[in-house]
Amino acid sequence: MRIDVHTHIFPPEIIWGRERHFESDPWFKLLYSPPKSRMASAGVLIDAMDEDGVDRAVVFGFPWFDTDTVTRHNDYILESAVKYSPRLVPLACVNPLTRSGPIEAERCLRAGAAGLGELAVYGPCDERTALGRFRDLFDCCRSRRSVLLVHANEPVGHVYPGKAPLGLDFYYRLAADAAGIPLIFGHWGGGLCFYELLKKEAREVLANVYYDTAASPFLYDASIYRHMSEMLPAGKILFGSDYPLIKPARYFREMAESGLPEPHMQAICGGNAARLFGLP
Repeated sequence: MRIDVHTHIFPPEIIWGRERHFESDPWFKLLYSPPKSRMASAGVLIDAMDEDGVDRAVVFGFPWFDTDTVTRHNDYILESAVKYSPRLVPLACVNPLTRSGPIEAERCLRAGAAGLGELAVYGPCDERTALGRFRDLFDCCRSRRSVLLVHANEPVGHVYPGKAPLGLDFYYRLAADAAGIPLIFGHWGGGLCFYELLKKEAREVLANVYYDTAASPFLYDASIYRHMSEMLPAGKILFGSDYPLIKPARYFREMAESGLPEPHMQAICGGNAARLFGLP
C-alpha cells in the first residue's frame, strides 16, 4: 500500500478567489501569489492518487491567521475525509502563533482529525513565544497520542517562498517539547535527521521523530533516499509528496534510480506510515 503523508487541499472557493486572501494573510500571499503556485481540491487529489497508484493520503490545509478561514478550511478537510473514506486521513491545520490555535485544534481532534499539521511558521517571530504556543498545541495531542506534522526547512542554501527563518535548534527544541508524541518533520526535518548520528542526547530527543520526503526533488540529490535509509532506523522515513507541488510519480522514480533497495522503498512509501497512523 502506498501512503502519501504530506498533501495540501483547498476548498474550491479559496482556489477560485485566492487573491481575496492576500491582504489579510501575508503567509498565504507569500506562498500562493506567484502564478505558478498550484492549489488542488480533494477531488483533484484523488484523481492524482489514482494516476500514480497512491492508496491513501494524509491531507491538511493552511495555517491561516483568520479564525473563520482556518475553521472553514478544516471543515473542508474533515468533510473530504468522510466523502472519500477511507482514502484521506485528515489533519487539522492551525496557525501556531495564534492564541485561538489550541481551541480550533481541540475542536478538530474531537471531530475526527488524526492529528495536527502542517504546523508552520513562514515569517519572522519571537522564538520563545513560538515555542510556548507550540507547546499548547502539543498538549492537545499528548493525551490522544495524535500525530503531529511540523514544517521544517534547511537553514542554508537557496532562498524560496516559505523558507522559514528558523534554525535547526528551534526544531530540536520542538522535538524535546513534543516528547512522547509521534512527530513528523516535513522536508527531511530541514536536515535535523543528520544529527541522529550524534552519540549523546539527540537519539533520545529524536526517538519519536519521523521525517517525510516532501519537496525532496527540489531540494536534494536523489541519492538522499539511499543515504538516509542507511543512516536512520528503518521506520523513520515517510513518503510525502507536498502535492500539488510535485506529483508522487517523480518521487517513486527518483527512489528507484537512487538504488534504494525494494524492501526499504516499500517501507518508506507506505509500510512505515501505515504503522504510524494505524491504517489497515
